[in-house]
Amino acid sequence: MSDAEDIIDLGVRLGATVSAAESLTGGEVSSQLVAVAGASRVLRASVVAYDPLVKNDLLGVDAGNLASNGAVSARVAIEMAEGVRERLGTDYGLATTGVAGPDPEPVSGQLPGVVFIAVAGSGLGTLVRQLALSGNREEIRAGATRAALQALKDAMAHDRDSGTLP
Repeated sequence: MSDAEDIIDLGVRLGATVSAAESLTGGEVSSQLVAVAGASRVLRASVVAYDPLVKNDLLGVDAGNLASNGAVSARVAIEMAEGVRERLGTDYGLATTGVAGPDPEPVSGQLPGVVFIAVAGSGLGTLVRQLALSGNREEIRAGATRAALQALKDAMAHDRDSGTLP
């Protein structure tokens, strides 16, 4: 099974819902989830929040942090995941933010390949992973998509195995 198939299967078994806030992945995470039969039972919605103003307005990411530190950080990923989960009323919120390139992030100067993935709603709390990916823009986005799906699957599997349901 693919990670997307595992997520849908876990979501159905747990009776859990998922939402996503994607930046550099541009909807690819959600696209992979909706390609799985039964996705409508688990995936409630997805927001492609590419612009920092959208991250602030729709997801509640702190505007001061965005202005001073940029949109690529662990804190922004966490706020995106928690914001999408809260605003869409789902058990899990998944977020991706990073630099696909070819240029660095304009505020922080983060280089292409720096990626943050966050999952909110797990019995473990909000989890965040930092990645250092290499390759061209397409390869970085694909790697971030794979990592995001893996992170969500890991959180859901932990909750299943520990009996900590959302």
